[in-house]
Amino acid sequence: MIKQLDTKVVYQNKWMTVREDKILRPSGAEGIYGVVDKPDCAVIMAIDNGLIHLVQQYRYTVQARCWELPQGAWELRPEADHLELAKGELREETGMDAKKMVYVGAQYIAYGFLNQTCHIYLASQLTNVGKSLDEEEEDLISDSFPIEEFERMMIDGEIKDNVTVAAYGLAKLKNLV
Repeated sequence: MIKQLDTKVVYQNKWMTVREDKILRPSGAEGIYGVVDKPDCAVIMAIDNGLIHLVQQYRYTVQARCWELPQGAWELRPEADHLELAKGELREETGMDAKKMVYVGAQYIAYGFLNQTCHIYLASQLTNVGKSLDEEEEDLISDSFPIEEFERMMIDGEIKDNVTVAAYGLAKLKNLV
């Protein structure tokens, strides 16, 4: 097992902390490890009447607008219950409330450098109550797609978000969708 000898924060903002840990490997060799600390997030598959609700926004890191499942974290409330978070993100990004929320599971997003856990929910019995976007989501749009088109978008590489693909894959393997 790798032992942490020291740690220092090298960057921090309201969304994340980046730290560099000095480590000791089992072999006795020392090294460093870069770690991004982020609060847990939720991703929501909102499906009703054969349609799945997606959001699209400009993702600065890849310089493109991307379709994905609604997802997010509450940086100011990192201790929030993940069901509450999922309901809040669904309402915020799509304007939908769900009468039924099924917990699908949890996955790490990129555990080679990021310690964030993503909680996956399947939402159904949807009612439109109006969006409430965050300041950072000013360009976010939402739309619904037939499941077959959504699956084609993933197969054709139109949807490249690993959280979206992994969440849907897990739900499909569990026969929930």
